[in-house]
Amino acid sequence: MRYEKNQFQSCIDACLECAQECDNCATECLNENDIAKLSRCIQLDRECAEACYASARLMGMNGEHAALFCQACAEICDACADECEKHAQRGMQHCKTCAEACRKCADECSAMAEVGA
Repeated sequence: MRYEKNQFQSCIDACLECAQECDNCATECLNENDIAKLSRCIQLDRECAEACYASARLMGMNGEHAALFCQACAEICDACADECEKHAQRGMQHCKTCAEACRKCADECSAMAEVGA
């Protein structure tokens, strides 16, 4: 299915914001005292950022598989948000900010995937 240019600009923006927050969260987690307890968070941050960048690029080029990528991106964002929320409860502000961006991106990507299905 082909889409109008910029039809999903809000989703592209959410993906780029989420990717930036995930990159920041991973970096901040690496500066924490007990990195071992944050290894899953760091890994999911990295995966989520890559999924978000890929989804944004595909939507930006009006790719025919953008909806498929966005569906996967939404699932990865939800997993990342779940993990970050655990650490946010212990006062890690960067994880709280990341979780919020991930939830917003997951919502945008899910909506985009439904339209593109």
